[in-house]
Amino acid sequence: FETCRRLKAGDLTKDIPVIFMTALNETENKIKGFSLGAVDYVTKPIQNEEVLARAQAHLSIRKLNQKLQQQNVQMEQEIVDRKQAQINLEQLAAELEQRVDDRTVQLYQANLQLQEEVNHRQKIQENLQKSLHDLKHAQSLLIQSEKMSALGQMVAGIAHEINNPVNFICGNLNYVRDYAEDILKVLELYQQHYPDPAPEITSTAEAVELEFIQQDLIKMLNSMQVGGDRIREIILSLRYFSRQEGREMELIDIHEGIDSTLMILQNRLKFKANRPAIEVIKEYDPNLKNVECCGGELNQVFMNILANAIDAIEESCSEKKLEEIKANPYLIRVCTKVSNSNTAIIKICDNGPGMSQELCDRIFDPFFTTKAIGKGTGIGLSISWHIVTEKHGGSLQCCSTPGQGTEFAIELPIRQKARPMAVSGVQIGGR
Repeated sequence: FETCRRLKAGDLTKDIPVIFMTALNETENKIKGFSLGAVDYVTKPIQNEEVLARAQAHLSIRKLNQKLQQQNVQMEQEIVDRKQAQINLEQLAAELEQRVDDRTVQLYQANLQLQEEVNHRQKIQENLQKSLHDLKHAQSLLIQSEKMSALGQMVAGIAHEINNPVNFICGNLNYVRDYAEDILKVLELYQQHYPDPAPEITSTAEAVELEFIQQDLIKMLNSMQVGGDRIREIILSLRYFSRQEGREMELIDIHEGIDSTLMILQNRLKFKANRPAIEVIKEYDPNLKNVECCGGELNQVFMNILANAIDAIEESCSEKKLEEIKANPYLIRVCTKVSNSNTAIIKICDNGPGMSQELCDRIFDPFFTTKAIGKGTGIGLSISWHIVTEKHGGSLQCCSTPGQGTEFAIELPIRQKARPMAVSGVQIGGR
């Protein structure tokens, strides 16, 4: 037993298998031998072949154990290596995930910056386009204002030049009528006292139709007087409409401005081949006296609205028969009234074709027109809107129903408050 104990105590010999010999009845010795590390025993008397077989078996078992231990060691090392590889892989995956997250954040931030840059450039482009549009609009307003100013000066000049000879003609017509009446009276007395004139006088009187001249001369002079008065009224309307002093604020009779505009448009209101005359109904508030405004520019507003109403009616006439128009004749109604003691309201209505709400919402936009190409510039109502709202501090609204007509409502302060005013209704930037 001592030999077995020492073998098992040494590091180099502890794995050597020990087989001890014992008697058949020595159970205690068997247990002690096993407790000291013996792997087997043989009983006395021993058999050499058995001992060799047992020794060979235990040596094989020992080799297998050693091999198993080596494999276990290798497996443990492989497990350790795999764990380390897994740790390294997890670290690499974590690093890769972190890199992906970092890159994602960088890309997101870069995308945000790029989007901000795109939005900024789009905003700049929109502002540039708006500025360009506003500049074009302002240019059109300025050009139109200059045209109206030049037209006003020209009309005023022509009216002045025509007014002088017309006054001369109308002034002398009264004398010509008196002279003609005197001559006709003398001729009548001559015929009464000398009923049988010389044959030459009789033949000449018949040749020139003296009797007809006696009846028609005064009528002709009266017609000339009416025509002259009509010319004077038109000249007065032209001078009032184009009044150059109307570019500044002053007390103006709104009704005179409307009447002068209607006088100028009278030819367009007359009977045409495809329609009867357009009736104009005027409902003026007698309490609306003078309004502090720019008369010339407000006349331009009245002209634009009334001309558009006539255009709409004439366009509608092309789609209707004359009998249908006569059954429901076209008319334009102009109403004025005083509201809240300091507000003048002018409404211009027609029973033309009307238009949709979508068109109404855009009717005052610069360059927007419902007319065919070449028939409208699209700035008349835009200029009117600026004149009423920007220069006079009022409002201009449009209300229309398809098939029923259109109404323009102008509201103006009767007395202007002190405030900065746009020049000739022109404002950079639109409404």
